[in-house]
Amino acid sequence: MFIALLLLPVCAGGGVALFKTLRAAGGAETAWVPLMAGALSWLAIYSLLPKPMWVYVFGHEFTHAIWAWLCGGSVKGMKVTAEGGHVYVTKDNFLITLAPYFFPLYALAVSGVYALGSRLGAWSGVVPVAVFHLLLGAAYAFHVTLTWHILQTRQPDITSQGRLFSAVIIFLGNVLVLLLAVPLLTGSSTLAEAFGWWGGSLSDMGRWAWAGISGIIHP
Repeated sequence: MFIALLLLPVCAGGGVALFKTLRAAGGAETAWVPLMAGALSWLAIYSLLPKPMWVYVFGHEFTHAIWAWLCGGSVKGMKVTAEGGHVYVTKDNFLITLAPYFFPLYALAVSGVYALGSRLGAWSGVVPVAVFHLLLGAAYAFHVTLTWHILQTRQPDITSQGRLFSAVIIFLGNVLVLLLAVPLLTGSSTLAEAFGWWGGSLSDMGRWAWAGISGIIHP
């Protein structure tokens, strides 16, 4: 819990940076319109049709596996059902445990396919770009809605790491993903600007805290 409390100012700074990044990207209609159309399309499916829980659970468990590989572990097996799943890994840490809650696997898969197709010259022009943004919006909305859905029930991933610490890491992970994605998708700001806003917010909070402490020590 102590680490989580120490990270709360980092969360606040990330929130400020994300707000500034989104505000800077507000005029990028060519990106936002298809992104929002895709997200709204998924929301309609989510509201009206049975939830594709097997697909979500597969992505959830596969994300555990990816992060286990990234952290130097190996995967011994994976079980997936619509009711839940489990992955058997040789290494575990908080990133491996919490990654599915901030790592939008299917959205990244859409981005990877589009990047590969563009690299090979298979897709060019306005229509492929619009379709990419449409599918990306739907995939990210899929991640957000179904992650929120499963968080309404007790999750061993969360309880094993502590609720406050898990909330902080999940928030920071999602902020980091969006700070990377929004500038790249909209071109309205650079990554340096987005992360500069984060650093600037932390610096401002540090100055305010120091001024407050100084005022108490030297009234």
